Amino acid sequence: MSALAGKKVLLVISGGIAAYKALELIRLLRANGCAVTCVLTPNGTQFVTPLSLQALSESRVFTDLFSLTDESEMGHIQLSRSADLIVIAPASADILAKMAAGLADDLASTLLLATDKPVLAAPAMNVRMWLHPATQANITTLRTRGVIITGPDEGPMACNEFGPGRLAEPPAILAAIEAFFAGPKPLAGLHALVTSGPTHEPIDPVRYIANRSSGRQGHAIAAALADAGARVTLVSGPVAIPDPPGVRVNAIETAAEMLRACQAALPADIAVFAAAVADWGVMKTQDRKIKKVQGHGPPSLELTTNPDILAAIAVPGPMRPRLVIGFAAETDDLTANAQAKRVRKNADWIVANDVSPASGIMGGTENTVQLVTANGIEAWPTLAKDDVARRLVERIVAALEVK
Repeated sequence: MSALAGKKVLLVISGGIAAYKALELIRLLRANGCAVTCVLTPNGTQFVTPLSLQALSESRVFTDLFSLTDESEMGHIQLSRSADLIVIAPASADILAKMAAGLADDLASTLLLATDKPVLAAPAMNVRMWLHPATQANITTLRTRGVIITGPDEGPMACNEFGPGRLAEPPAILAAIEAFFAGPKPLAGLHALVTSGPTHEPIDPVRYIANRSSGRQGHAIAAALADAGARVTLVSGPVAIPDPPGVRVNAIETAAEMLRACQAALPADIAVFAAAVADWGVMKTQDRKIKKVQGHGPPSLELTTNPDILAAIAVPGPMRPRLVIGFAAETDDLTANAQAKRVRKNADWIVANDVSPASGIMGGTENTVQLVTANGIEAWPTLAKDDVARRLVERIVAALEVK
């Protein structure tokens, strides 16, 4: 039986072109035995009609804060408290800002301020609106208050721009709702340490050595571990993607800072080292910008080897996590290099991927990996990085024999 059977969802649909996807979400929820009541904002009526929502939900649609019939019974209070979960899809920049500021100027924002029930929001907006510091600050505020954020996705938009801001697809929103109702989490009570992103090794105040890692895979693993109930510490190098929900983030820049942050996060039950740590740093960082001098060649940089974070944490002893997982990003001899790395670093598993330019993995949204363990090699098909993360967490749950 679906975890949604018999549950009551109050679906708030705010204004935005993605509002049409709410119709598919209603169909999926109803197909899983969930009762759906819809609240449509004034701007939402510009994109979908109350009649369409009512036909699919088989329930009355609410739109008006000042309905004499509903408000004689304090309808916004009753709506806000009769559901098991409030879902906002799409959640526009406007409604997220109202929630963060505690505004209540229409039915949707009023019931959200009055509710004592959990809230899940699926943002959808223009990429520039999503990346604006005000929106990111609002998202951070809402997450600290316990609001579950799912998405947004990255891709082409109706405004002909490309980037993060697309509404998560209805099946993904459904999965997030199911995860909420799923009950006990298999990794509850365990602490997971995850590294993500690149490191920046300074040359002078304006230059550094780095790589093309976006942090998407590491962040997705942190989110999947949190979804499975783990308490997650994410040590992340500089990235341009949002922090995953429900995760404690420690932002660092250099490999040395990452090692110190990982050591400070111990003890941990699970450690996943997905960061693309720079192998070398500059022996002596300049305090001032190195100037280009006419007639002189480029400066010589003396490099030093950075600390090996995976090997340092995997050293046998009382502080070693129960399961240590490293990543091997290779451009050739993928399997052989990954197998050798697992043994050399004393890791339990290595997640190996081909990062040659043709693969599109570095900075992309998909990954093709091999899971290398002492028992052999498991080749996975090309998957979205979120799906790679979920599959890896399934393997972690099975390996730790938690229920």
